Amino acid sequence: MADYYEILGVSKDASKEEIKSAFRKKARQLHPDVNKAPDAEEKFKELGKAYETLSDDNKRATYDQYGEDGLRNAGFDTNGPFAGGFGDLNDIFESFFGGFGGFGFGGRPDPNAPQRGDDLRYDIKLKFEEAAFGINKEIKFEHLELCPDCKGTGAEKGSGKKTCPQCGGSGQVKTVTRTPLGNFAQITTCPHCHGTGQIIEKPCKTCQGQGIISKERKVEIKIPAGVDNMSKIRVSSEGDCGKNGGPKGDLFVVIHVEPSKYFKREGINVFTELEILPAQAVLGDVVEIQTLDGPKEVQIPAGIQNGNIVKIKGAGIPIITKPSQRGDHIVIVKIKIPVKISEQEKRLYEELYYLNGGKKPQKSILSRVKGVFK
Repeated sequence: MADYYEILGVSKDASKEEIKSAFRKKARQLHPDVNKAPDAEEKFKELGKAYETLSDDNKRATYDQYGEDGLRNAGFDTNGPFAGGFGDLNDIFESFFGGFGGFGFGGRPDPNAPQRGDDLRYDIKLKFEEAAFGINKEIKFEHLELCPDCKGTGAEKGSGKKTCPQCGGSGQVKTVTRTPLGNFAQITTCPHCHGTGQIIEKPCKTCQGQGIISKERKVEIKIPAGVDNMSKIRVSSEGDCGKNGGPKGDLFVVIHVEPSKYFKREGINVFTELEILPAQAVLGDVVEIQTLDGPKEVQIPAGIQNGNIVKIKGAGIPIITKPSQRGDHIVIVKIKIPVKISEQEKRLYEELYYLNGGKKPQKSILSRVKGVFK
């Protein structure tokens, strides 16, 4: 999933004017009337979606915290004015302009340019009630950090980098091959310095000259009330560290909600089933049921039918962007027919049957003959 800020080419603390300016600049470049690339129209739609979200304060705040899933859960339209998806603007720069946005001349990536760190994913399990009401959780995960000894340079203290003797600092080496058809020159990335044009004199022993180390990180995250299964929470700048001074990536926490034995969820509403006896359905009753807030008495109206519902307003799932507002608890009534009844219950049911117009069964011929002899 591409980041809206990356699509516009702005930082996460960019002002509205910076976002607007970036949109205008890229819109001129990507408009299908100007850009004849096959994917120009799709990229233009993606740009429009990113701008529409980040130029709106409410949408931007929701996106910064919860990503695109949060926008959908909050009821925002995620299609944007141009109805598009996501993409990587570097593809456009490379194919149309021949190398921009971190690319060197001829479309070759510049290894010395600042590079953003990778985003990370962390999957977490929550109980049904934890997802409904929110909770703070401490999580542990591995991520890349700058080496504390060399501060990311990769060199031992007191040493530094020098020009690569193999490529002379260009980062490229030229190989000439003689063939019957003539000489062919091939330019490749220098294997000695990996294209940077520099080598480390004395590599740092802690990070082996990489400038980064893997380290366990503990973070306490606030999971808001109302998150649903597969919701994503963005924790800014908790991903891998960047290279060459680039920014850190983000951490995306993916929610997995354990199903409840009692409650079923649809959006912000919860559903339960309640079995009642025929007499309760006819006469009505007050029964106690389990809700998210604990036991609660519910009025069953007289004459309720099998499959009818009783609604408890405001006892459902909190709205993720407005936790003070909640959905409803919907009780589906099931009338339970008894299988075994006592003789007294049987007589009462028979009497009720006759009162409602039922016909008494006629005596058999054998019974009437027995009656004559008696």
